[in-house]
Amino acid sequence: MIRALLTPRLFDGDRWRGCCAVLLDGHMVRAIVGRDDIPPGTPCLELAGGFLAPGFIDIQVNGGGGVLLNNSPDRAGIERMVAAHRATGTTAMLPTVISDTPAVQRAAAMAVRAAMAAGNSGVLGIHIEGPFFAAARRGTHRADMIREPSSEDLRWLAALASEVPTVVTLAPEHLPAGAIATLTAAGVRVCAGHTDASYQQIAAARAEGLRGFTHLFNAMSPLASREPGAVGAALDGGDCWAGIIADGHHVHPASIRVAQRALPAGKLCLVTDAMATVGDSRDWFELYGERIEVRGGRLVNAEGALAGSAIGMIDAVRYCHREVGLPLVECLRMASRYPATFLGEEHRLGRIAPGYRADLLHLDNDLRVLDTWAAGQHQSHLQAGGQQDQQA
Repeated sequence: MIRALLTPRLFDGDRWRGCCAVLLDGHMVRAIVGRDDIPPGTPCLELAGGFLAPGFIDIQVNGGGGVLLNNSPDRAGIERMVAAHRATGTTAMLPTVISDTPAVQRAAAMAVRAAMAAGNSGVLGIHIEGPFFAAARRGTHRADMIREPSSEDLRWLAALASEVPTVVTLAPEHLPAGAIATLTAAGVRVCAGHTDASYQQIAAARAEGLRGFTHLFNAMSPLASREPGAVGAALDGGDCWAGIIADGHHVHPASIRVAQRALPAGKLCLVTDAMATVGDSRDWFELYGERIEVRGGRLVNAEGALAGSAIGMIDAVRYCHREVGLPLVECLRMASRYPATFLGEEHRLGRIAPGYRADLLHLDNDLRVLDTWAAGQHQSHLQAGGQQDQQA
């Protein structure tokens, strides 16, 4: 059944449009037309103010709705994460499992496969972050989980990518020569993160097919005068993407501006690295049996070390626009079109256009999420009295 969304403004992923109507046909966008061109008898929803934009895509989501994927590596946990993040504008994501036992990571992968098989449009694949890291850059990943990959690990990842779109974050210097090429050939998107790699080691990984950098600047060898490190390699152009956490705690605004200017157009993606507190009434959760809590907007452990973020994607978009000073259209693309391209989904996600999936946001002029459509399914995010509903 065709429906029409009437909006005073539309950002379609490429440009702004004035007053128009988006025609939805089931889970797809059928057309964008003038109001006078809406087919007679079409049910219409008039959006009061604000604008429509493409739904956000988050390629690094550890938890939400009180759930951490490592603690609940099952389909029910994933569904709670998807629901919680939808209220922050994320209509599709990669549930992310961090360093853990092989049993936990494999259970998470099977849960993602089950969610996708059940038709959950909010799940695009899995992000496996660890455990093949540099111990010195492990962050809050548990020390006894960090290890070198075995041949069986590499075989499993290659096989997984044939069933589920798979992103893997690892330290390239801890893989044998040719391993990244093998994973890439199997369809795995390999990203560098939690790495102490030199510039030359990253260059070698790029030659084997490295696709990106996970949470740029954080937990990686820094740019220095005589050793550019992983950060310098990321900023030195090329065909790699980079995710960045824009929460006001992980990365300085100037560093975000530098990355946005240095990387080729379309290569910088916003990620949340969100944990269980997003969309939950509690301000704490447990990671590896350790209490992690929100203090001053930061998620920290008992020593005060950062442990992921407490933001949703709309928070990152607002921060980049208001505090970093990036144009709104660029912030919106960094949260939708660019991650869609990284995932190879640019033909169906990241834009509002005929033939694309109907993943849309209705934002007000203060950049609050009012409504979402995920594969055409509408949800309002305003409570009675006009208060924004942070629970999806």
